[in-house]
Amino acid sequence: MMEGSDLLPPSIVIRKPDMFLARPALLVLGLCVLIGPRAEAAEPFHLKVADQGDAQRALPLKVDVTVPKEFADIKVVKLSAEGIEPIIAQITGPGLGRHFDDPLAREVHFVLPAAVVGPEREFVVSIAEDSEELTQFQFVDESGKHKDLLYGDRPVMRYMYEAVDTTNEERRHETMKVYHHLYDPKGEHLLTKGPGGLFQHHRGVFYGFNRISYEQDGQKKSADVWHCHKKESQTHEKFVREEVGPVFARQIVEVDWNGQDGQVFATELREMSVYHVDGVQVIDFASQLAAKADNLKLDGDPQHAGFQYRATQHVPDKTAKQTYYVRPDGKGEPGKFRNWPNNKDHIDLEFNALSFVAFDQRYTCCYLDSPENPKPARFSERDYGRFGSYFATHVSKEEPLDLHYRLWLEPGELNVKQIQQLRNDFVNPPKVTVEMSTKS
Repeated sequence: MMEGSDLLPPSIVIRKPDMFLARPALLVLGLCVLIGPRAEAAEPFHLKVADQGDAQRALPLKVDVTVPKEFADIKVVKLSAEGIEPIIAQITGPGLGRHFDDPLAREVHFVLPAAVVGPEREFVVSIAEDSEELTQFQFVDESGKHKDLLYGDRPVMRYMYEAVDTTNEERRHETMKVYHHLYDPKGEHLLTKGPGGLFQHHRGVFYGFNRISYEQDGQKKSADVWHCHKKESQTHEKFVREEVGPVFARQIVEVDWNGQDGQVFATELREMSVYHVDGVQVIDFASQLAAKADNLKLDGDPQHAGFQYRATQHVPDKTAKQTYYVRPDGKGEPGKFRNWPNNKDHIDLEFNALSFVAFDQRYTCCYLDSPENPKPARFSERDYGRFGSYFATHVSKEEPLDLHYRLWLEPGELNVKQIQQLRNDFVNPPKVTVEMSTKS
C-alpha cells in the first residue's frame, strides 16, 4: 500500500546508504531467480543466515537487495529449511537513507522465531502460495484525526496528526504536535500518554527539542517544539509512503517544524517500522531532518528533548513507585531514577529499559540506541514512565540529520543480558547471504 505519487518530497536530500547502520546484503542474482515467476526452472539458490548465538528470542531481520524490473511487484516469499516450519518473508521498498536513487531497490523482512534462533540456517526461498489469506497489517484512517495500524483486527500503533486547532488554548495544546501511541501486545490498552495528565507536553513516542536556534529572513530566532509555549508546532504535512503485509508495516510521514512566527524552519521525514513478533511490540524509529533555515542548532535538556517514550497516565496515577530501570550496569531500585548531569555517567548508554506496571501487568520497554546517532547522548528517566536521550547538534541545509532507534516492548521483566542481546541484534544483525547449490 502506498500513498502519494513520490517516494520522497523533492526538498529532502537523501543520504548515501553508508550513513545508516550497515545491513547485510543479498546477491542480486540469487534473489532474482528465487522470487521470480521462472523460479521453478532456475537452478536452486539458498538464503543463508549466519549463526545467531544464544539470543533465545525472536529475531527480526532486514536485508537490502536490488531486484530486476520484472520482479519489482513481488511482495511475499516463503523460506523453507529442513526440520522447521516455513517462515514468511516480506519484500518492501527501502527505508529512509537507503538506496532511493535506485527504483529497483528493495528490503526483505522476516522474523526468525525464538525456537529456531541459534545455529546457522540455510533456507530455500519460494513464492508464498495463498499469501492473501495470511493475517496482514493494515492502516485505518480517521481522516484528519489519527491513523491506526492494526494486525488483522488487533490495534498496534496510532499516529496522532490532527491539524493545529487555534479555537482556544486547550485545543491548541491538544494539537500542537504530532506523535505516536503504542498499544500493548494484545491490543487492549494504550501504553502511551496523550494530552493532559502529568506534564501534558509529554506524549507517546515523540521526537523534538526545546532549545532550538536558527537564522531566518536575516533575523536570529529560537523555537521550542516540545512545549510549544509560544505558538511553535510540529505539523503533519502528508503521508509519504505506507507499506503493509504479513510480517512488516512501515509508515513515512512528512512533518514541518514551525517557529513562533509560524514559518517552517525544518522539515522532517519520520518513519515508523513495525515487525510482527508474537507477544512483543518491535518498533524501529527513523528520522531525517532537513534544515529550511540557516545555522540551525538543536539543543535542549534531558527531560524535554531528543527521542523519548512516555508511558500511559496510569503509571503516575497508580504505579510509579513500582517503576524501575535496567541499564548496562544493572537493575535499578523501584521508584529510583537517574538523570544527566546529576548522574555524570548517565550518558552514551547502548540501551536503557523502563520496567513499569499498567493495567495489572508489568511491561519492559527497551530503548536501543544506534552508534550512528549523534553523541554525546544524555539520558533521562522518571518514575512516572518518561525516558529517553537527547543530544546537541547543528543541521545544515546540505546535510540532513539521520537518526535510528528501536523500541522493544514486551510483558514481564528482562535482565541486562537479554536487553544487551536485543541491542546487539539491532546494531549488528547476523550476516545474511544467498548461495547457489551445486548440482549432484
